[in-house]
Amino acid sequence: MTDPKLIEDCVHCGFCLPTCPTYVLWGEEMDSPRGRILLMRAANESPELSASQVDAWDNCLGCMACVTACPSGVQYDKLIEDTREEVERRYRRSPLDRLRRRAPFWVLPYPARLRVLAPLMPLGRLVVGKLAPRARLRDAWSRLPEVTPARGTPRGRVGFLQGCVQRVMFAHVNRATVDVLSREGFEVYAPARPGCCGALELHTGWADDARRRARATIAAFEDCDVVLANAAGCGSAMKDYGHLLGDERGAAFAAKVQDVTEFLASVEPRAERHPLPMTLAYHDACHLSHAQGVRGAPRDLLSAIPELELREPFEWELCCGSAGVYNLLEREPARALGERKARNLLDTGAQAIAAANPGCMVQIGAYCDLPVHHPMEILHWSLSKR
Repeated sequence: MTDPKLIEDCVHCGFCLPTCPTYVLWGEEMDSPRGRILLMRAANESPELSASQVDAWDNCLGCMACVTACPSGVQYDKLIEDTREEVERRYRRSPLDRLRRRAPFWVLPYPARLRVLAPLMPLGRLVVGKLAPRARLRDAWSRLPEVTPARGTPRGRVGFLQGCVQRVMFAHVNRATVDVLSREGFEVYAPARPGCCGALELHTGWADDARRRARATIAAFEDCDVVLANAAGCGSAMKDYGHLLGDERGAAFAAKVQDVTEFLASVEPRAERHPLPMTLAYHDACHLSHAQGVRGAPRDLLSAIPELELREPFEWELCCGSAGVYNLLEREPARALGERKARNLLDTGAQAIAAANPGCMVQIGAYCDLPVHHPMEILHWSLSKR
């Protein structure tokens, strides 16, 4: 059952409506946050879930833009996660729909399986359209050292989550992240396990699997005072472990988690920033800007690079349509949102795009001709430029 107290926080004021991607697309009340909350209330009062209720919750991207917009502090993130868990427990999907929704999780949370499939990614682009990452085979099979020493005088030690999709399809981003942290004087502990933090399963309703991965993640990093993530979805999930696990251990771990841009913006920079003459459009990954509330830190890091001009797109708060595996399960709204986001980014006149989440990088790259880079890549170029 979804917590009735969380449901009652919603006063149905409507401030969430213009920030909700599906409401913007369709204008239907049940495809808005307050409409979905009304359906949650009804579900608490009925032993059965209807197909229309489940469709409305499935259509939600879980982008949490409504959390940012809400003046009443409604915790929609907890509401939708708990509701999706209830759906998977109580609602009987058709065998085909269940298979369709389960299939991505046979591969995505497992780096070893992703590595085996990396050479087939060009074929995957034919099967699922442009949404398969352009994997660099050399990167896919590369490994980070478990410990990377600090350069110069050490000033701390941090844990770093490698992730699942991130470590295979965006291994160059992980290498750049670790090198930047090392140049800034931090020893980096990056264990090979866990393979996945559970974010994708948590955001899709497979909460028991997410809890298992959460416990493994906590065990791997429990001795670290700070745990960093460079994928917005991973950071958001780990900061939610207290709610997911419902215990003090999860809450204590969540308090140690930071996005890498959040962490670097909070310490005095040590490595010299060299000029990068470029115009860059900054895309707010939803699970960084809305779910974690981290908006200023990545902008501050990028703006501190000499000769780099940062530009802001229209409708920054609207999701690009990636949303975990949403763009695989709900293809049409994801496509419409991807095309809308691409137009807004192109309208900035920038030369490239910065996005702090692998799903966003794939989604935007599918609909926009501009190169898409992680902020840590760009910072690394500045620090290592000769």
